[in-house]
Amino acid sequence: MDEQIHTDTAHSDLPNAELTVPEPTDHTADDDLSLMEQYLRDPAHDYRNLKYGDSVDGTIVRVDRDEILVDIGSKSEGVVPGREMSSLLTEERAELAVGDVLLVTVVQTEDAEGRIVLSIDKARQEKSWRALQISHDASEVIHAPVVNYNKGGLLVNLDGVRGFVPSSQVSSVSRGPEVQKQSDMARLVGQILPLKVIEINRARNRLILSERQAVQEVRDARKDQLLERLDQGVVREGRVTSLCDFGAFVDIGGADGLVHLSELSWSRVKHPEEILSVGDVVSVYVLSVDEDKKRIALSIKRTQPEPWTTVADRYQIGQMVSGVVTQLTAFGAFARLEDGIEGLVHISEMSDDRIQHPRDVLAEGDTINARIIRIDPSRKRIGLSLRNSGDAAPTDEADAEPTGDSAE
Repeated sequence: MDEQIHTDTAHSDLPNAELTVPEPTDHTADDDLSLMEQYLRDPAHDYRNLKYGDSVDGTIVRVDRDEILVDIGSKSEGVVPGREMSSLLTEERAELAVGDVLLVTVVQTEDAEGRIVLSIDKARQEKSWRALQISHDASEVIHAPVVNYNKGGLLVNLDGVRGFVPSSQVSSVSRGPEVQKQSDMARLVGQILPLKVIEINRARNRLILSERQAVQEVRDARKDQLLERLDQGVVREGRVTSLCDFGAFVDIGGADGLVHLSELSWSRVKHPEEILSVGDVVSVYVLSVDEDKKRIALSIKRTQPEPWTTVADRYQIGQMVSGVVTQLTAFGAFARLEDGIEGLVHISEMSDDRIQHPRDVLAEGDTINARIIRIDPSRKRIGLSLRNSGDAAPTDEADAEPTGDSAE
């Protein structure tokens, strides 16, 4: 009792003193617990527990000559040593700066200094493998630079993944002697090629590609587009891509069309190589377009005037003309007077004497002087005669087989 009175007296001696006693509350402990839970749930305060093989995005905090320091949200910073960034080009390395986001893969959870060892190379490889699998599944055309070659084909780099293109899958590599193949592949080093993934096996680190399939797919796409907008009767410029016995193929901007042997020239042509070579640039007339069969028929001769339309202006009956024998048949010989114009010397008009076969007096390639005895422009025929022409026919015999069913 005395102690209580003493205490009260002591407080009453303080002038104007106010005694503040906090009121107890039941919510203080709960609020503290809630704040702690929010703190722990905040991703900003999380530390990643990374293991070997994990790929994460990190932020560059320092770039040194031999290593790059990266913040990956772990207790310690990660380091990318020089040996783990060999896939970076010199210009890519020079562009790295503090604050840049960088994809890296864990290759060691802790080094001697307690840092996580990271790899840019493996991260790029993993990212590239995934992208390549997607490209393979979607049958997409991709592009990659040729970094080297060996006996079997080309080596290409796809963001850290090395792929192989067999020489048989490269359209510009010849199938001739080995020396020529090696020379063709050497010229492709440094070039960027369109490619298609034809085999991918991540576990075996195996990636096989084809440039030939990619080129063909691109050409097919271009051909479809061209067929849709190509009209019959138009004249286009093209490049000769190949020659064969029955004609020439001409690329007219994404698709090859066929110029049949009969459409090469107004003159008689036995083989396209007589007037064309691969690589020649020519004007062609579109004869027809078959979208269903994806075929284009072309003509070269129809881009030039039809010689027979003006033949009457240049030739008259009784005129002496010079020509070259192009074909011998049982009934006579054809002679070319000019490109697109041929005349027929009937066997009865070859000599004043009776002969058994034109080859008895003429051979293909002979040059003759003949007299015009008939002109029929509508039927595209000129009759020639060596009789009484003042020009003796060659007398040496030469066997010559007919090359066509020509008749007057």
